[in-house]
Amino acid sequence: MDKKNKKKISYYFDFSEVLTYFFRKKDPSRKVNFSLKMMHGVNKISIIIFLLGVIFIIIKRFI
Repeated sequence: MDKKNKKKISYYFDFSEVLTYFFRKKDPSRKVNFSLKMMHGVNKISIIIFLLGVIFIIIKRFI
């Protein structure tokens, strides 16, 4: 692999984008749409369930 394209391990464990998704402020200039609200709600639930599943698998592997 070329040194130019090699990424550090911390790149793969950067969860800042996921965490900022949960704690964003509402944009007052954007129109509120029920479908959009429900989509973001389902996305948040699926992210939480996925992370709980990953934690469960890690704990099960080490115990």
